[in-house]
Amino acid sequence: MKLNKLGNSDLLLSQIGMGTWAIGGGDWGMGWGDQDERESVQAIIEALEQGINWIDTAHAYGFGVSEVAIGKALREWNADEIIVATKCGVLPQENNKPKRFISSATIREEVEGSLRRLGRDWIDLYQIHWPEPLDNLAESWETLQELRKEGKIRWAGVCNCWKEELDLLDSIEAVTSNQPMYSMLARDIETEVLPWCDEKQTGVLVYSPMHSGLLTGKVSRQWLDDLPDNDWRKHKKDHPVVSPLQSEEGMNAFLAFQESLRSIALANGRTIGQLAVAWALRRDEVTSAIVGARRPGQIVETVRAAEKELTEEEAAAVAKCLSQFEERMTSV
Repeated sequence: MKLNKLGNSDLLLSQIGMGTWAIGGGDWGMGWGDQDERESVQAIIEALEQGINWIDTAHAYGFGVSEVAIGKALREWNADEIIVATKCGVLPQENNKPKRFISSATIREEVEGSLRRLGRDWIDLYQIHWPEPLDNLAESWETLQELRKEGKIRWAGVCNCWKEELDLLDSIEAVTSNQPMYSMLARDIETEVLPWCDEKQTGVLVYSPMHSGLLTGKVSRQWLDDLPDNDWRKHKKDHPVVSPLQSEEGMNAFLAFQESLRSIALANGRTIGQLAVAWALRRDEVTSAIVGARRPGQIVETVRAAEKELTEEEAAAVAKCLSQFEERMTSV
C-alpha cells in the first residue's frame, strides 16, 4: 500500500489507517454496540496483514477498552514497526459518559494510562481529541511539546480543529497533523482547513470517510431501528450524521442518493464504501483515511479503496449526485 509522509514528522503512514472507535464497545455513551475483544484483536491483525501500518485509537474509546485490545494485538503481531496514534481530552463522567476536557494535568494522567494499556514506552502520534475548553488549548498544546521532550510521545497532533484554532497552535509550535471528519456528506474542511494544512505542511488524517456507516450502501428504512440500543447512532437522532434519516422525506432522499452512488460504484468495480474512501483520498492534502473494522472480513473489502484512484469521471458523477441530494434535502 502507498505510504505518505505525515506533515513535518518522520512517520510514513499507509494511505488507509485502522480505526478503532467501534471496538471500544457500547457502554461509554458513544459506542457502537457490544464488542467481543477477540474479534477486535483479530480485526486489527487482519488490517496489518493487508498492509495497513498504523492504528488510530483514543483513551475515550471505551475508556481504555480499545487501547487494551490494540496492546494485545500488537503483542500477538510481535513487530515494533506498527505506528500507533492515540488521543487525549475526552474523560469519563460518573455515569461513564464522555466529557470533553483538556488540561495539562489531565493530559499527563491520560498519557500514562495510554502507555500502560498499549504496552509501549512511547506513543508515535499523540493527539488532542477535541479543543475543549478552548481556554485550555494553548496550555494543553504546550504540554504535548513537553511530553515530546520527555520521550513519552514522538509527535504531537490535534483533531477536530478549525483555522482559528490551528493558527493559535501554530503560533506555539508547528502542527504535525490535524484529524477532522471528512466525507461526501461532511465537506466543511475544504474551505479553510485543507488549504491551511497544505500551506503549513500539516498532515491530514481524515476520519469517518464512510460517514459512520451511511456511505456503506447498507442503509434501509429499518437501519436505525435495527441498531443495538447501545449504538450511539440510535440514541443521538439529532446528530448531524443521522438526522437526515429522521423523516420520511429525508429517508427517501437519502435512499435515492444511495442508489445513485451504487450505480457509480458498480460501473467502476467498487462498492459504495470503497467509492466513499477513494473519494476522501482524492485530495492531495489528505495523508491517510481512517477506516474502522470490528471483526475479521470487514477491512479486507474496504482496504481495496486504495488500489485505484478516483477518476475525474467518478468525481464529477459524485458531485452531481451530491447536488441533487442536497437540493432535495432543502425541501425536507
